[in-house]
Amino acid sequence: MLITCLDLEGVLVPEIWIAFSQASGIPELKRTTRDEPNYEKLMNWRLQILREHHLGLKEIQETIATIDPLPGAKEFLDELRSFSQVILISDTFTQFASPLMKKLGWPTIFCNTLEVADNGEITGFRMRTKDSKLATVKALQSIGFETIASGDSYNDLGMIQASKAGFLFRSTEKIKADHPELPAYEEFDDLMAAIKRAMGIA
Repeated sequence: MLITCLDLEGVLVPEIWIAFSQASGIPELKRTTRDEPNYEKLMNWRLQILREHHLGLKEIQETIATIDPLPGAKEFLDELRSFSQVILISDTFTQFASPLMKKLGWPTIFCNTLEVADNGEITGFRMRTKDSKLATVKALQSIGFETIASGDSYNDLGMIQASKAGFLFRSTEKIKADHPELPAYEEFDDLMAAIKRAMGIA
């Protein structure tokens, strides 16, 4: 039995922090997991910047409300879910993801949780588990599933490499150059065809 595991940001929806960087006028917040492999280091750095600028959850959610899925993403996901179980595995947070899940037709997502004070300040974050993407794929495999995985960033490499088939999607030139063994695609149609081939579907 096969389950397809997909990253969210950069694959199905735009990067939330890049959108917020543009909305807030804070260029430092453009840094993502495409640039920084250590997610906890990246998040702590982001929270420090938010504190310095007196920004909280409300401001970020206002930006998220303006974000739509990438062109073709919902159609891709709808078709994929017609023949495969699909789980989105993301290092984002439930407080960020919910509006986007509505626009994608409420797919299953495993992600993390923000710690938020009564005044809306983001005081911290709780990761679901260490190395959550790789850990989730290994857990699925331990109960009899084979996985196919795709993502765009450093934090996706573990689940991609551990899966029966794994693909980079709209990744950076550096990640693609560092991992020439991983097929890399730019268009949803090409990724769909690769997933179908991996599943033995004509």
